[in-house]
Amino acid sequence: MDALAFLDTVAKAKRLPVYALVGDEDFLKRRCRDAVITLAVGKGGDADFAVSSYPGDKLDFSTVRNDLDTPSFLTPVRVVIVEQADPFVTEHRDNLEKYVASPSKVGVLVLDVKTFPENTKLAKALPDAAKLNCKAFEYPKQKDRVLDWCVKWAKVGHGKKLGRDAAELLVELVGPSLGLLDMELAKLANSIGANAEITADDVNRMVVQTGPANVFHILDAIGDGQPAKAFGLLGRLLDGGDAPQEIFGALRVQLRKLASIGRLISQGQSLGPAMDAAGVPGWPQARQSAERQVRHLGRGRLLQIADWLVETDLGMKGGSPLPPRVQLELLLAKLAKPRPQG
Repeated sequence: MDALAFLDTVAKAKRLPVYALVGDEDFLKRRCRDAVITLAVGKGGDADFAVSSYPGDKLDFSTVRNDLDTPSFLTPVRVVIVEQADPFVTEHRDNLEKYVASPSKVGVLVLDVKTFPENTKLAKALPDAAKLNCKAFEYPKQKDRVLDWCVKWAKVGHGKKLGRDAAELLVELVGPSLGLLDMELAKLANSIGANAEITADDVNRMVVQTGPANVFHILDAIGDGQPAKAFGLLGRLLDGGDAPQEIFGALRVQLRKLASIGRLISQGQSLGPAMDAAGVPGWPQARQSAERQVRHLGRGRLLQIADWLVETDLGMKGGSPLPPRVQLELLLAKLAKPRPQG
C-alpha cells in the first residue's frame, strides 16, 4: 500500500497485528510508524509505556515474541518496532511466517526494512494494507507527486499555503527528499510569520543554497556569458568537499533539460513549448535562466550535450585516465566558452 494513501486513511483503518515499512524514505517511515502507534494505542494512549524498539542486526526472535505477548497495562496493545530489520527478517523468516499465521492479540509488530520481496511467503501472508511502500520518489519521473506532496504538507504540516511555482522552485533547490523538504518548509513557515502563503520569492530568499542550488548558479553564469564566474563557483564547490560525481549528477539533470529543448527546437518546436516538454519549471526566473542558457549554447552545442554527458559519465566511472575533477572542468569549458559567431 502506498504510504501516502495509508496516512490519508489511517484514521478509519483497522489495526493489524504486523506492519512492514518498506523503502528508503525515512520521513515517510517516521510518519507511518507514528501513525501505526497512534492507531494501536489510541490518541490518548501513552506511547512511552507501550512501545519497544530494537535494532535488527543482533536480535533474537524470542525477545520480540515475549515482548509482543506481554500485555500493556495502560494501552490496548504493545507495539514492538524492529529498526533496520532486513537481517532480522532474513534470519528469522520461518518464525515470522508462523507468527503472522497466529499473531499475538496484545501486540503489534512493526518491521522497518529496505526491501520486502513480494514473492516470499512472508510478504504473501500479509495483506496489502500491512505492507507500506515508503520508497523515495523517483525524480524527475514522479515530479508531480513530489510537488503535490509539498503543497499539501505545507498546509497540513505547517499551516501555510504553498503555490505550485514556489513548490517547483523549492524542489529544484533542495531535491526530492521529503525530510529535507519538510525542514525547509518549517524554516519558511517560521520565517514568513503571520503571512498565509509561502511565495516563490520567499523560497528564493530563504532556502539554504545547497549543492544543486549552486549548480543552478554555475549554469546561470554560463548563460550570462561569465565563464570566470562559472569556474569560480565550481572551484568553491570542489574545494569545499563536494565530490565531482555529485556535482556532475546535479549538472546532468539540468543539462538533459537543455538537450531536450535543443532537440525539440531542431524539430521545429518553439522555445516556450519546448521548455514545457523538457520539464523546465514555470516560475519566471527558471524560464529566463533556461532561455539565456539556450541562447548562449546555440543549437549546435545543445545537440551535442547528450554525447558530452555520456562521455563524462563513462570517464568518471573509469573510462578516462583523467581525474574526475579535470573531466568536470573540461565539460564546463565546452559549455562556458563563447558561442561561435556566424
